[in-house]
Amino acid sequence: MKKILITNDDGIESDGIRRLAQAAKKFGDVWIVAPESQRSAASHSITLRHPIDVHPHEFPVEGVHAFSCSGTPGDCVRVGTLNIMPEKPDFVFSGINFGYNVASDIQYSATAGAAFEGEFQGYLSIAFSEGMNGCHEVTDKYLEDIIKELIEKPYVQGQIWNVNFPQCKLEECKGVLRDRKVSRKSFFTDSYKAVEEFSNGGLSLMVDGKYMPSSEDDTDYGAVLDNYVSVGIVRNIS
Repeated sequence: MKKILITNDDGIESDGIRRLAQAAKKFGDVWIVAPESQRSAASHSITLRHPIDVHPHEFPVEGVHAFSCSGTPGDCVRVGTLNIMPEKPDFVFSGINFGYNVASDIQYSATAGAAFEGEFQGYLSIAFSEGMNGCHEVTDKYLEDIIKELIEKPYVQGQIWNVNFPQCKLEECKGVLRDRKVSRKSFFTDSYKAVEEFSNGGLSLMVDGKYMPSSEDDTDYGAVLDNYVSVGIVRNIS
């Protein structure tokens, strides 16, 4: 039986990882090592200078081996493949993330970062994300079929698969677009606003993003904005 390691960056209690584990069970023996709490935007960071705590976790999907981890999603993949799983995985799945991971956001994404750690360790790795409005109809319709399709792909060094499900109703979804390029644009144009001024002239700043949707042909960004499932390859530029 194939072995699948699943992690995420929203934490082990998130709904997305539960739904991904439920779907993945049909394709192999599922192991979960996921952060104990939110780790969004941690990118591909790992922990070097203090211990990483890993604990068995009671997970709501029967038959899944689950552990919470004090580290980053990248740590979860490392300790999962190197210490927790009795055998090496065949696949690493990351997600389902609460919020798209497309365009320039990918460089910050710990969902993608965890998938890249899986690739670095030598496993076919897939990142899954969806919109944030709570509508899972498209994800639920297409998730298993896309898993089935992608696990038949060969492992290629330096690349991961990136899947994003639009947040529209199922009847509004136009289908699946494959071979999507990573857009150079961003969902948000960021600035920082001061939330406190200190007596020494310092500032406390909070990111203040302005939503700037912009549809583009042949890109991951354009696909989800146009209500398509986006499937594409992201390559590690290093």
